Amino acid sequence: MTTITTLETERLKLIAPTTDCLNAYLQFYTDADASKMYGGPIEPAQVLARLKADLGCWYLYGFGVWVVQEKATGKYIGTCGFWRGYNWPTELTWWLLPEGRGKGYAIEASEAAIKHAYDELNFEHVQTYMNDDNAPARALVERLGGVKTDRMCFPDGLYRDIYTINAPQ
Repeated sequence: MTTITTLETERLKLIAPTTDCLNAYLQFYTDADASKMYGGPIEPAQVLARLKADLGCWYLYGFGVWVVQEKATGKYIGTCGFWRGYNWPTELTWWLLPEGRGKGYAIEASEAAIKHAYDELNFEHVQTYMNDDNAPARALVERLGGVKTDRMCFPDGLYRDIYTINAPQ
């Protein structure tokens, strides 16, 4: 079994996914606007499957996504970490509930995940990709120092730019 390290930032905890987080997943994935870039909205049974897949990634690959928790409130507000689908490259990914957006949480959580990937997981590189029309994700990746290094066709038939984010200095 893999032990999932908790990461902490000034305002956030990045913790292991558990069923305690299911309500945040349900809020996100059943909200059509919030989850449109992540295949949503989806039915509650599919949401539980997503949570199980997020946890399972840790056990299959030794990495995965953390659930993002506000330290001040204890509220679960999203996820951030690494995901690998079948025949998909490993990516840095995140989602936040609408009330968690616009506060700098995505960049704060992503910086902690990137540092952990290089320092503890010994990733050779951190990459991410997004749908072409996901301007907020592209802007975040560029703020993280991401540089477009490739463009490829994914198993779903869509082309996406791949960004590489270097290790923090």
